[in-house]
Amino acid sequence: MSVVIWSNGRLHGPEDLLLSGVDHGLTVGDGVFETCAVYDGTAFALSRHLRRLKRSAEGLGLAAPDEGAIREGVAAVLADAGPDVGRLRITLTGGPGPLGSHRFAAEDQHPSILVLAGPGARSEVSRVIRVPWVRNERSSVAGLKTTSYAENVVAVAEAYRRGADEAVLANTVGELCEGTASNVFVERDGELVTPPLSSGCLAGITRELLLEWSAAAGLPVREAAAGELRYEVLDEVAAGSAHLMMSGSIRNVSPVASLDGVDIDLGPVSLEAQHLFQARLADDLDP
Repeated sequence: MSVVIWSNGRLHGPEDLLLSGVDHGLTVGDGVFETCAVYDGTAFALSRHLRRLKRSAEGLGLAAPDEGAIREGVAAVLADAGPDVGRLRITLTGGPGPLGSHRFAAEDQHPSILVLAGPGARSEVSRVIRVPWVRNERSSVAGLKTTSYAENVVAVAEAYRRGADEAVLANTVGELCEGTASNVFVERDGELVTPPLSSGCLAGITRELLLEWSAAAGLPVREAAAGELRYEVLDEVAAGSAHLMMSGSIRNVSPVASLDGVDIDLGPVSLEAQHLFQARLADDLDP
């Protein structure tokens, strides 16, 4: 299927030109975005994604997005996209701006909003690699979902070059942090543990829901204490004494089947978490 785009109250195709050449999202990556999975024509957890979009915009210093306009765009693209749509993306940029990093005065800013719907392939398991690059947990945009994704492009390209679909990164102090578009969980001693937000990782929506739903179901899934998960824990995974799991809006909850090109066992708690998430997802598409 082709990508369907909504902008300024109208639907467009991927060949249409919609942004100015001086849009700050294009020139300096001054923008934020959200990606939702789509099930049966409905964007999953849309309300949570819109709340995070607002938090990211505020953190970047952008005006709060117009939620009503975005929901209008979501409804329009999903109605037009057809039954094979699997992914929805909402992008908010700073709009036309200077060629440098500074912005126009607030009264002269005209943010751009794009809503896109298209295919979204899913896999039951993930294949990941370790990479030498790190997340800066002290960055001014740590934890914000910005359009400045060049670091992720490089890391995931390396993953695909090596036969994987995701890369796992440390932060600057050697703690386990996240994937390029996913959160990471380590399974050991009968529980799943995910790095804390202080590590610099994104506050993933799937991560958030899994923590909530696992607590309600009595499944041992928790957030780690600061410094608890070092990047070297991946050596335990490679040795078979621990397991790995990834979570994200398109991959959902996905046990890891390969690390650095070597097959590894799927963790039993990871599989339970995957089944729990799928069951709860079917109960409520906007939890």
